Amino acid sequence: MTEQRVAVVTGASRGVGKGIALALGAAGHVVYVTGRSTGDRVTFPAVGGTVDETARAVTAAGGTGVAVACDHTDDEQTAALFERVRAEHDGFDLLVNNVWGGYAAYHEDRHTDMEGPFWQQPLRVWDDMFASGVRAHYAATVLAVPVLRPGALVVTVSFFPGSYLNGDDQVAYSVAKAADDRMVAVTAAQLATRDVTAVALYPGLVRTEGVMRAASFFDLSNSESPEFVGRAVAALAADPDVRRHTGRCLVAAEVAAEYGFTDLDGSRPSSIRTHFAERGTADAVPAQEPLSHEQPSKLG
Repeated sequence: MTEQRVAVVTGASRGVGKGIALALGAAGHVVYVTGRSTGDRVTFPAVGGTVDETARAVTAAGGTGVAVACDHTDDEQTAALFERVRAEHDGFDLLVNNVWGGYAAYHEDRHTDMEGPFWQQPLRVWDDMFASGVRAHYAATVLAVPVLRPGALVVTVSFFPGSYLNGDDQVAYSVAKAADDRMVAVTAAQLATRDVTAVALYPGLVRTEGVMRAASFFDLSNSESPEFVGRAVAALAADPDVRRHTGRCLVAAEVAAEYGFTDLDGSRPSSIRTHFAERGTADAVPAQEPLSHEQPSKLG
């Protein structure tokens, strides 16, 4: 009998994280879902969602959902999460770095914080994206490594501004995504010695609770469900040759074309890479090329 695979999805109370957790549940994983929102305390009432609700939905989908209240800006709480996984399963197979505080301004209706040039925006915009985003991803990866089994996969949810430079992009957001992408590229080279694969994953326009609050401002004709992004993660986690992707920035829609899965409604959204490529220029680390110890010139 094959041992049930174990995953940790950070920031899974709602949105992309919840969609990833549900898809992994449908694939039969034990899924630890983390976040600050619990039954008696919802961090962003405007969009809702709790780790308890997600865990129950994971179990209903066919997996085993485990809710863990965890503030990933607190290293002690993050360390305790992985110690619990070690104690209960003696290791795990998949870490998804999804937690993201960068949209707090939108969820709290502080929209003016995100408007105008960067020097007119409050400094907390940077802190939202880095403390509850990039640093949280780094800390989770650091603390997870001793618990990851050989053959494990680390997926960090990122986005196109990390690979394509455009002067009109939101500065803090673009820098945060570029930092995530570089973290993936460099950690992948070092994790290779432990037989662990690391990739970044770019969703398209995802119909999250936050996006749907502002649906009238978006063209949703080529949008994705949160579970579609989750199916990309599940497909990568099931691939015995996933190591060939290590260090790369992958696009969920392109992963779907490669692995042959569709969205919940049977559609297959197309990649929006071209949109970003036309708006800007490729940054220093192309999305298609992994870094390795044999490519030191690409690090600088």
